[in-house]
Amino acid sequence: MDTRKLSTVGSDASVEQVVEIIRRDGGVIISDFVSPATLKSLTEELDTCLKATPCGVDPYFAGTQTRRVARIIGRSDTAVEVALNPLFIGAARQILQTPTHVWVGSDRMEIAPDIQLSITQAIQIGPGQGLQPLHRDDATSLWRHPQYGREARLQMMLAISDFTEENGATRVIPGSHLWDDERMPTQEETVAAQMKAGSVLLWMGSVYHGGGANTSDAPRTGLTMAYDLAFLRLEENHFLSIPIERVRQLPAEMQRLLGWSASSTLLGWVEIDGQMRDPQELLGMADFTEPGKGF
Repeated sequence: MDTRKLSTVGSDASVEQVVEIIRRDGGVIISDFVSPATLKSLTEELDTCLKATPCGVDPYFAGTQTRRVARIIGRSDTAVEVALNPLFIGAARQILQTPTHVWVGSDRMEIAPDIQLSITQAIQIGPGQGLQPLHRDDATSLWRHPQYGREARLQMMLAISDFTEENGATRVIPGSHLWDDERMPTQEETVAAQMKAGSVLLWMGSVYHGGGANTSDAPRTGLTMAYDLAFLRLEENHFLSIPIERVRQLPAEMQRLLGWSASSTLLGWVEIDGQMRDPQELLGMADFTEPGKGF
């Protein structure tokens, strides 16, 4: 059994140091990732949303004692600062933007992929919530290991409250980014990403992890964000080029083919009342006339 542990570095670490550890272990904890003032602002902004959001209804994965709030960039000014943190975005660029070569006619060109902010979600695990099934986040893109030869995602979990073994700290299997797709993860192989509020866990999309069980009497709150390879999307941006009223007039199959649906792996969901829902529901809401409003 792999006995690797999660390493912890300070916020004064260089991007190169952070990337070296992530490539070795699959993830790293950075202490004091945000300032006390930033943490205070985030806590206030997220608490307002979380208190107004019901717990989930999915007992298998999302959790029935867990609150989830997305659309964070539209709700929190402080979250923009977190997303642009030099260690986070710098590590994402170094890990994800690996160049490759393509032929265009007789020209052999080097191209490096861009990155995009794929998910923003505040997650509050309440007392009594059990273990989340272990999973790889890049499974939503059906990423294959090691065949694809590159990473698809770098994710972060910022501790808004202290993360402990008892209150549901994210559980990680260090080194699992090196596994193929046939090896099954087990809880016995995990370690808890225990850290103080204001610290962060960074991990690659190929790392097995899951939410911990909260056996304490207080909730555990975190903010997760992820950068993905920017080519994992539509070639033409139908969402900006086709008016919503025109989309409503189209057959349901055409709506789904244009991207107004969640995939079989739940990519493309929209948060409605704390639940990850299919965008088809938005088209049925009369008040939904522009992105981010009416739901």
